[in-house]
Amino acid sequence: MAHLEVHDLAVRYGSTVALDGASLSVSRGEVVGLLGPNGAGKTTLLDVVGGTAPASGGSILLDGENIAGLSADQRARRGIARTFQSVDLIPSLSVEDNVLLGCQARQRTGLFSDGLRLPRSRTAEVLARREVDHVLNWLEIAHLRDAVIGSLPLGTRRMVELARALCTQPTVLLLDEVGSGMEGDMLRRFSAMLPQFTEHGLAVLLIEHDVDFVLANCDFIYILGGGRVMARGTAAAISRSPLLHDIYLGRELSEPVAVG
Repeated sequence: MAHLEVHDLAVRYGSTVALDGASLSVSRGEVVGLLGPNGAGKTTLLDVVGGTAPASGGSILLDGENIAGLSADQRARRGIARTFQSVDLIPSLSVEDNVLLGCQARQRTGLFSDGLRLPRSRTAEVLARREVDHVLNWLEIAHLRDAVIGSLPLGTRRMVELARALCTQPTVLLLDEVGSGMEGDMLRRFSAMLPQFTEHGLAVLLIEHDVDFVLANCDFIYILGGGRVMARGTAAAISRSPLLHDIYLGRELSEPVAVG
């Protein structure tokens, strides 16, 4: 059984169909990519899995448990972490403080304890700062810990958002265009991190518009079009799919294609 399973997911906004029976799965230790033109339903799928958008139908299973009725916070506590197409950080806070929010999201010391600075809360903060230090060093951005988010370029902010997601100690990482805005060494570092994530047992589901990046870094790939899965297969199989040419050109995908 896969760690994350999505079955027949449907999302409708009035007469608009955003997802039309999409299904996919991601196992621990696996990087799965989502490809498709703009409007294919890729971000909507991550929104629904993460709990920030409602589904009109279908099921979302995490280790066999249907989590479709849980809030985004409840899903996060069960191990689902998310980055966003539009970076979701607090611009006025430092890198370190933004990443600390990831630790606090999973801690339950309580507002009363936090407000009075009771020992349990102080101990949690010390441990959280150690964890933040470890993650910032892992992602090679520790030298920016005191930098204010609003002063940083897009690629660096995406790396900070990834650090915050990792500090929730997830089992599933939903990555929406993390590589967008990264260049050179930073993009190469992100690529090198993906195998490290899977070595730690994470299930990674990512969206990237860079088709070559997805083909080079994903174990399995789904192509979405019009809210439906149009093709699925290994990177080698998908690389031979005629749908790739349409994705490069930004064309709407019409009918599913078998790959193999």
